[in-house]
Amino acid sequence: QVQLVESGGGLVRPGGSLRLSCAASGTIASINVMDWYRQAPGNERELVATITGSGTTRYKDSVKGRFVISRDYREHTVYLQMNSLSPDDTAVYYCHADEIRTSRTTIYHLWGQGTQVTVPS
Repeated sequence: QVQLVESGGGLVRPGGSLRLSCAASGTIASINVMDWYRQAPGNERELVATITGSGTTRYKDSVKGRFVISRDYREHTVYLQMNSLSPDDTAVYYCHADEIRTSRTTIYHLWGQGTQVTVPS
């Protein structure tokens, strides 16, 4: 069974940094696009950063210059380095993969369980 497992969330002071990780478990051949989303209380889930299979990255405007998304293609892991954090970054962060190929099937739109990031004001 393929799963996305996030880690690295927590409580950090304004201006601090955190690094989120999301590892895909199972027998995986390849993963196409991987993203990080976040959802703050009362808000809709929003796309934060994307990295394609070829390494192209895109960011939400409010995190450009502060967040960096990267991947370890061999370990099927995606990271989100978050710097200069502010209370506006407080949310549950979710990992997402659009297409995961295994030896037997293809799984579409798989989500992780989420990890809480809290930046107190």
